[in-house]
Amino acid sequence: MNSPTLSLVVLTRNEERHIHDCLVSVREWADELLVVDAHSQDGTVDIAREMGAHIETRAWDNFPRQRNAALDLARGDWVFFIDADERGTLALGHEVRRRIEAEPGRLLASGDSAACAGYWVPRRNIIFGKEIRHTGWSPDYQPRLLRRGAAWFDPDRVVHELVVWNGTSGHLREPLLHYNYESLAQFRAKQTSYTHAEALIWYAEGKRAHGRSFVGQPLREFFRRYVSLQGWRDGAHGLLLSVLMAYYAGVRQKMLWDMGRQS
Repeated sequence: MNSPTLSLVVLTRNEERHIHDCLVSVREWADELLVVDAHSQDGTVDIAREMGAHIETRAWDNFPRQRNAALDLARGDWVFFIDADERGTLALGHEVRRRIEAEPGRLLASGDSAACAGYWVPRRNIIFGKEIRHTGWSPDYQPRLLRRGAAWFDPDRVVHELVVWNGTSGHLREPLLHYNYESLAQFRAKQTSYTHAEALIWYAEGKRAHGRSFVGQPLREFFRRYVSLQGWRDGAHGLLLSVLMAYYAGVRQKMLWDMGRQS
């Protein structure tokens, strides 16, 4: 029986700073390197091609739709998604190969619900130069190893992506390294985008901002991050991140308020 094949997939858009090191970290354990690029304007595609990656171009709409397109484009029996700012390790690669080789080579035509459809992968998050072990960033399991045809992403879940598993899912032990936020400016840009997407979802679900929520939501978020999730154990980084996430909880309420006034 032939061993299952594995495609390593990276979604990119102007990632020339990261793409080389990302692909180097995983190419030894991949049967295919696939880069699905959203019309990068920098050297991302040239670098990826030099690394031996197969390049496909697709206009960006959102993460789940881009990932689903990549699942269709990949050639492997299994697909491992890695972001450009993440790094794999040989230990993770060995675990991935061991797990997929222990699974049946082909998905049963009957859609056997007992078959393994994929795995969640832990991440070690490095933020502002320090690994964050608490404050809501650890443990941080992400659905990254998927059996093609047995798992896909909910196209309407644009924040905190949701995988639909046609079967069981497991958890790997070896982590990805995630160089999450390098600067405060990068953090603010991403959180503003995430917060706006969350506000749109909340508004569509019928949630509305009230006067007391402008105070209550940030206070609850700070308490959750710094106390319940033990952000204090991350020192000054934990305090800063707790304050920042509390601030964006308030920003989300302001966005909800504005949406309500404009309707």
